[in-house]
Amino acid sequence: MKLAKKYAESIKLYDRSKSYDLGEATKLVLETAKAKFDETIELHVRLGVDPRQADQQVRGVLVLPNGTGKTKKVLVIAKGDKADAATAAGADYVGAEETIQRIQSQNWFDFDVMITTPDMMGMVGRIGRILGPKGLMPNPKSGTVTMDVARAVQEVKAGKVEYRLDKTAIIHCPIGKKSFGPDKITENFNALMDAIVKAKPATSKGQYIKSVTVTSTMGPGVKVTYNKG
Repeated sequence: MKLAKKYAESIKLYDRSKSYDLGEATKLVLETAKAKFDETIELHVRLGVDPRQADQQVRGVLVLPNGTGKTKKVLVIAKGDKADAATAAGADYVGAEETIQRIQSQNWFDFDVMITTPDMMGMVGRIGRILGPKGLMPNPKSGTVTMDVARAVQEVKAGKVEYRLDKTAIIHCPIGKKSFGPDKITENFNALMDAIVKAKPATSKGQYIKSVTVTSTMGPGVKVTYNKG
């Protein structure tokens, strides 16, 4: 009930029906993040596209200027020089057949991102049904199927995020932690919104950016006035 009380107190601090400029919205989100842990700040963007249409998918990756505040564990499936490069770049785990077997038989998922080289995709594909639902399946579009595994590892460690449209035409993506403060959150917000605007499908008609909301893990959402899309 404590949480509900904090939430109720938070929503009294602002008008939920109103949209705020970015500076004010960021300030309100940080003020309403009242949990005892360092809450994640998230961006939710509703787009004027039809997610059922293949030519209206919106997805991409970028390294946020200030990272996400979360250190992700990286598993690289590779052999030889590529495995050595991944280890040198800071991958938490590097393996091949034995690691695939471990995932399959022991249900081992002590990692946040899987990166692999193209030649290993046949092997990785065998556990696609396990990886897919967890959002862990490597994909060339997200930069996780690549010959340059060292760079891929470094980007993930630096705060690379993947944004993609869900079935309700909304993109959900973390843009930092409460401890970042307003300036770093604002910088990450602008970088992600610029990327989403640039990713507008050619077939999208009418208003592209329908609504923008910023929220913390346990706090209420604050609407942001955004006129660039």
